[in-house]
Amino acid sequence: MPSTRKMPLPVLLALTLGPAVAIGMTLWIVADLVPACTITEHARASAPDGRFDLVTYSRSCGERTEPNSQAALLPKGDPIPADAVAFAQVNGDVDLAPAWTRDGEIEITLPEGDNVVRRDPSVAGVDVVYR
Repeated sequence: MPSTRKMPLPVLLALTLGPAVAIGMTLWIVADLVPACTITEHARASAPDGRFDLVTYSRSCGERTEPNSQAALLPKGDPIPADAVAFAQVNGDVDLAPAWTRDGEIEITLPEGDNVVRRDPSVAGVDVVYR
């Protein structure tokens, strides 16, 4: 009958916990290097039917973030999530003057020029009118 040798417990622990600690520390250091984004809400207007909130905000992800103005449509009362996707975005600190029309459309004011990053014609089935 062949003899079997058991691995000593300290060696087993070193081989399993060592890499786990190394990976955890690496993730912790890398996460610390990535700047956390902050979102500042500027205006919020509820839809006439009460289903959505039209929200304008800016997102800052560290010192090198350029000023920006964005607009998103959210479920009524929801906070702006960190991964919110804007349907309108402008480089610069601009008042987008968000509003709902009587017909349930969204009105947004965009500045003239090439600093408009995004301007979707509709969002969640709601038409967007740009002024």
